[in-house]
Amino acid sequence: MSETIVGLENLTKRCSVLEELKLGIARTEKVMSEPMVRFENVAKRYGTLSVLDELNLDIARNEKVCIIGPSGSGKTTVLRMLMTLERINEGVIWVDGEPLTHMRKNGQMVPANERHLRRVRGKIGMVFQHFNLFPHMTALQNCVEAPISVLGLSRQEAETRAAELLDMVGLSDKKNHFPIQLSGGQKQRVAIARALAMRPKVMLFDEVTSALDPELVGEVLNVIRKLGTEHDLTMLMVTHQMAFAKEFSDRVCFFYGGKIAEQGPPDQLFGDPQHERTRQFLSAVLEAR
Repeated sequence: MSETIVGLENLTKRCSVLEELKLGIARTEKVMSEPMVRFENVAKRYGTLSVLDELNLDIARNEKVCIIGPSGSGKTTVLRMLMTLERINEGVIWVDGEPLTHMRKNGQMVPANERHLRRVRGKIGMVFQHFNLFPHMTALQNCVEAPISVLGLSRQEAETRAAELLDMVGLSDKKNHFPIQLSGGQKQRVAIARALAMRPKVMLFDEVTSALDPELVGEVLNVIRKLGTEHDLTMLMVTHQMAFAKEFSDRVCFFYGGKIAEQGPPDQLFGDPQHERTRQFLSAVLEAR
């Protein structure tokens, strides 16, 4: 009799474990089906000036999206809001299935506090137009300090990770060089390695080639290509490099007047744009080349 009871207890435990596994799988599938980044009715204003007006944009996991458009159309503001460098006025931004700009409290959504912002923002890395490297630190040191202080990595672990990333961007021989000893393209590649050192799920690139001499643009774009093909990263890129956007991206969004005027696969948007303003912009860009 006791053996029967024990057997039933073991069976019950196994059933319970199976149910927990099923629930875990269901939760994982739900998260994976959600967009990695979602802008939900997001607005950004400076006084009476509306920079972004009710932006709705979903970016899938591992999707590569390029944002193009004229100056002042709100392109960079999209990235700055994701990095919480700009506060939104309306709407909600979601990252990896949870709100970035808001948090749940007592069953309601309220504006996020700094602790919540830091935690969710930790899933995002950004590379800026002007490098922003620490001039008094070597390339290796630039990639080491944040993982130690923010992620809690040991110095040895952080240095090993940084050396691997610098090797990945083709700078293993420059790891002990200071920024003043590097070219613009090399500085930007260090900036990419530094962002990756924080183990982000989302990478943002804000016109990362616009401050470079033309002959240095290719080396940075090659690194971004490599990231796109070899790493599971969601990538959002503001760029004026139309040829690269057409070749690299899964989707292109044309911004105009604080809205997405048109979006679609690169072949469609560049080959047969539907919006008159898109056609005007692409024609002007191509003529300026």
